[in-house]
Amino acid sequence: MKRIIQVFFFGILIVSVTTSCVSSKIYDDLKDRYAALKSENESLMNQLDNTSSNGEVYSVAQLREEIEKLKAENTRLAMDLAASEKSLARLQESYDALEANSSSALTENLERNRKLLTQLEEKERALAAESQRLNKLQKDLAARSQRVDELEGIIAAKDAKMKALKDAISAALTNFEGNGLTVEQRNGKVYVSMENKLLFESGSWAVNSRGRQAVVQLGNVLAQNPEIAVLIEGHTDNVPYGGNGPLKNNWDLSTKRATAIVTILTENALIPKDNLTAAGRGEYAPIATNATSEGKAKNRRIEVILTPKLDEISKLLNDI
Repeated sequence: MKRIIQVFFFGILIVSVTTSCVSSKIYDDLKDRYAALKSENESLMNQLDNTSSNGEVYSVAQLREEIEKLKAENTRLAMDLAASEKSLARLQESYDALEANSSSALTENLERNRKLLTQLEEKERALAAESQRLNKLQKDLAARSQRVDELEGIIAAKDAKMKALKDAISAALTNFEGNGLTVEQRNGKVYVSMENKLLFESGSWAVNSRGRQAVVQLGNVLAQNPEIAVLIEGHTDNVPYGGNGPLKNNWDLSTKRATAIVTILTENALIPKDNLTAAGRGEYAPIATNATSEGKAKNRRIEVILTPKLDEISKLLNDI
């Protein structure tokens, strides 16, 4: 292209020279120079149309087509680059957000983990304390179980003893049983019930001879069992007391009759006096109806309630 321009200007220069006054020698030199440049230009144009620098043949149209392709490829690459830059920007934003969220979540998780560890330590301490308490309870339970076994053994022994006592009393009073006297064992106690017809005259608290004999024989058995508590209760029917003297009512009468039995039992020196208790119940603890004469006869009675002393049992119960 540069050569073509030079030839063009030389052509103009020659024309100018021809129209101006110059020497023929300068004109000839310029004309020769123009011819050489024109020849060189034609040679370059031929080379441009028919050959490449490395010997491969290209046409101008092919070069232009290649240039267009390169431009299109360049445009595509530019668009791809722009899209990639936008994608990179989005990824960077996502990464930054994720990193921020991760840091926040990590901080929250660490705080939550610290709280959980604190709670876990508290629960471990509580568990250790509970384990100690459980061990103590197990030891206490074992000790109590041992005392319960001892208590059951004592109760069983006392039940056996009370049965033996009941059998001994029944044997001692066998001549009186069926004549207003009964001997029973229930609830760990022995009940000796004697109707008034066996012991007293109507309205009296003096024990007759046959009744006295029964009480003395009962006392002989009690003397052999000094660990037995003896409660003597007097009972009446619901007919009001109508006798004269110091008594006011059936309650007074029942108390006097219970005291009369105690007096006979105290004659036996082997019976501990602190084992004996007298009580009057009047008509307020009947065992039968007072609507019939038979029921009234059963209600008029002396009950001797024999109970094992429970000091040993009470001690065990307090220890449990």
